[in-house]
Amino acid sequence: MARIIAIVNQKGGVGKTTTTINLAAWLSDFGQRVLVVDFDPQGNASSGLGVDYKNISKGVYEVLIDENTKIHEAIRSFKPNFHILPATPDLAGATVDLVEKENREFKLAQNLVEVNDLYDYILIDNPPSLGLLTINGLVAADEVLIPVQCEYYALEGLSQLLNTIGLIKEHLKPELKILGAVMTMYDSRNKLSNDVFNELYKFFPEKIFRSVIPRNVRVAEAPSHGLPIKDYDPQSVGANAYKRLAQEILVSQLVTKNK
Repeated sequence: MARIIAIVNQKGGVGKTTTTINLAAWLSDFGQRVLVVDFDPQGNASSGLGVDYKNISKGVYEVLIDENTKIHEAIRSFKPNFHILPATPDLAGATVDLVEKENREFKLAQNLVEVNDLYDYILIDNPPSLGLLTINGLVAADEVLIPVQCEYYALEGLSQLLNTIGLIKEHLKPELKILGAVMTMYDSRNKLSNDVFNELYKFFPEKIFRSVIPRNVRVAEAPSHGLPIKDYDPQSVGANAYKRLAQEILVSQLVTKNK
């Protein structure tokens, strides 16, 4: 059974998609079978992995809404053990289309059951909101990974996000857990970055990853080439930071299994 991780933060521009793509790439490199679910209507995870999402006929929207579209039909291969379920432009209308569906919060979870045993990790890149798509992503997940940007407004809204996670645990998915928070766009020369890091402990005591993702131009360039940073510039500081994050997540799974 796959370990399903939802990457969530309702703030935009915090590195959700970048984290999803690059974490998936390193997990794959470590021998894990990985599926990325592009659950953001912007389709950045799809384009960041070289998929022209504007010209595909079947993606996650069709899987959610059309009962005749099976998830296997929409999944595409980036590498032999690294696949993506892409977004199409129609995903922007999914929130409206799902409203009248029965068990609307469980649609993604129900479809992922079909491929759960084919992967070791399923990473869900959620939109920057706490709407119905993100709720589907959280209900489908076992754990939540929260990227937090090192800036003044980074902590705004975290209480709302944690409250939403709490409500989902109470009403829809009792076993949902917070895997942790990961600091993104970190600049050690900037006092503000260190202040944000310290404040974050108040929200996530003992749940902050040691791996910190620095500001790195090469990481920002990689998606325009349709590549994760591991493939675009494997020696960059950004590539090494995501490698360490993937290693931490793999170790956390071993710790959980041994408890």
